[in-house]
Amino acid sequence: MLAVVNTPNGNEPVEIREVPEPEPAANEALVEVRAFSLNRGELRLFQIRPEGWRPGQDIGGVVIQQAANGGGPEAGARVVALTDNAGWAERAAVPAHRMAVLPDNVLLEEAAALPVAGLTALRTLRHGAPLLGKRVLITGAAGGVGHLATQIAARSGARVTAVIGGPERGRHLQGADEIVEGSDKVQGSFALILESAGGSSLAAAIAHIEAKGTIVVFGNSSGEPIPFSFRDLAEHPNARIQ
Repeated sequence: MLAVVNTPNGNEPVEIREVPEPEPAANEALVEVRAFSLNRGELRLFQIRPEGWRPGQDIGGVVIQQAANGGGPEAGARVVALTDNAGWAERAAVPAHRMAVLPDNVLLEEAAALPVAGLTALRTLRHGAPLLGKRVLITGAAGGVGHLATQIAARSGARVTAVIGGPERGRHLQGADEIVEGSDKVQGSFALILESAGGSSLAAAIAHIEAKGTIVVFGNSSGEPIPFSFRDLAEHPNARIQ
């Protein structure tokens, strides 16, 4: 079968090559991959993973063969799945507990964008639960995780301030009570801050955390060092960064 393979020593960073068919374990189903999504982290891994590494975590497809132990979706089911790697291929072996059957009205292409970004958004927000009535600040709100976190927080009853890089980035953003361009435009304090930009953005976020509030760091898209002193955090009693 065909699959995307890391080729750091070749003419291109990746190649589509013939690879062996997957051999599912007893708890794994064989899935025909019909859609997959790209995550920032995976793209960066191309630079450090060895020759032959196969990427791919988020996939949507159809179960060809149910897991031998009888667990998980049956053959023919349309599923979204989260794999450890090797999902950018024609077929993939997926643990039964890491798949979900899709409703008929959800496209495979849409569902394939959910696993890593959606679970990251959900888990970061849980650090501030319950969110009802709380102010939540989300940096990088137009990104893969950010736009989902904005919607989930809003549906959970939070008052959401979304930070974006420019006006065009917020065009399709849903759920935010307030959209601001750049962390320097943020005003007020927040019970929960989701921070993915790093660098000066994280340093600025500290000034806006409430006492007993939480800053959840789940990325550093800027790639910049973070210029702050823990003395800055001490001005916000019992606030924490995690």
